[in-house]
Amino acid sequence: MVPMAPGFEEIEFVTVVDILRRAGLDVVTAGLKEGLQEGSHRIKMMPDSALDNIRPDEFDAVVLPGGAPGFINLKNDERVMRILQNMNKAGKYVCAICAAPSVLIKAGVLDGRKATVSPAGREEMKASTEYVDERVVADRKLITSQSPGPAREFALKLVGALAGLEKLKEIKRQTLTICKGD
Repeated sequence: MVPMAPGFEEIEFVTVVDILRRAGLDVVTAGLKEGLQEGSHRIKMMPDSALDNIRPDEFDAVVLPGGAPGFINLKNDERVMRILQNMNKAGKYVCAICAAPSVLIKAGVLDGRKATVSPAGREEMKASTEYVDERVVADRKLITSQSPGPAREFALKLVGALAGLEKLKEIKRQTLTICKGD
């Protein structure tokens, strides 16, 4: 599930959803409100469903895109906080990119784990978890990334985690992605 808050970062949102769907994963985009959502760069998109119409416990992962004020809207939504806490408690994947890892801080998901965040959120993260200055960081079922730039790497890391190494290699070939270790 990928929540879509008003002010979401379009590159992060579309890249993650596109790559995961190419991998054959059933991705549901869930708007915090009904209808069209406007991204941080005024691109409007329609989510698959409103958040109130889905059952988050049926998903294996939640992926938060960043963007301003998207990540703030996610952080201020009690439904999102409950979803993050419940999925983390259930041992499911909790993932965030750009400024959205700060939402995970508020939800208490990062305690005692390694993560990264956009440059603007580094000090906040350093105060609550083990900050790692890398483009994409995985710590068990927590995957975080720094910004729109590594959105493809982030999405591919999710494919590897959720669909396995063979599917990851297939998607890399399809999208002509060359990564270290190939």
